[in-house]
Amino acid sequence: MIEPGLATAAALAAMRDAVRPGITPLELDALAEEAIRARGGAPNFMLEPGYKHTICANVNEHVVHGIPSERPLVPGDIVALDAGAVIGGWHGDAAITAVLPDHADPERTAANEKLSRVTEQAMWRGIARLATGTHLNEVGEAVAGYVRANSDFGVLEDYIGHGIGRSMHEDPPVFNVPVRRRGPEIKPGLVVAIEPIISAGGIDTVVEDDDWTVTIADGSMSAQWEHSVAVHEKGIWVLTAEDGGASGLEPLGVTPVPIP
Repeated sequence: MIEPGLATAAALAAMRDAVRPGITPLELDALAEEAIRARGGAPNFMLEPGYKHTICANVNEHVVHGIPSERPLVPGDIVALDAGAVIGGWHGDAAITAVLPDHADPERTAANEKLSRVTEQAMWRGIARLATGTHLNEVGEAVAGYVRANSDFGVLEDYIGHGIGRSMHEDPPVFNVPVRRRGPEIKPGLVVAIEPIISAGGIDTVVEDDDWTVTIADGSMSAQWEHSVAVHEKGIWVLTAEDGGASGLEPLGVTPVPIP
């Protein structure tokens, strides 16, 4: 699963470098597709029945499954960019959030930056728990524990992480909050996508008329960060990060180990 992971990482890097006021999500979608195909992959989101794009672009109060639009991004926007690739029948899936600064409204910018930062750090703590925990549902304890200790943000419960491999979405589910069940044992062979989705306000959602885009019901801003992570005999490796997750994990005392 290394190659589809790196193709996914390349798509996210291309979009991250291009995000600016005036660019449209559709233009970012094209950049992501080009990056994936350049590495010999195909966009796996297009395998979903009825979905015709490489990415989901979730702007402001849109949470997940946002269809890329022609509406240009503007200062003050916060946008989550979710992409995936398939190579040789194996899948990668990851997401980043970008904040477009609004110099006329520094408070909005600061609020969006905190929302993205807390979400990203919650994701890394969930990933780190794979290296130290015994059962998968400890991930949700780590994610929610960090969010609640560092903000008053809401952790969405209806949209969660998942197993990934021969299909983009597989068992087991990966919760972002504590649950009663311990979940499966964390052991070599487990590959999961950890993806906290965090709201600046409420966690209730509605599905828009396009039957895809999910929106925070009270209009609050949202952020999403995601990586696909493999557990192997020597440790863990973040498949959708070029450095295997070292930059995010080493400050937490975890050193990712390349897959033998």
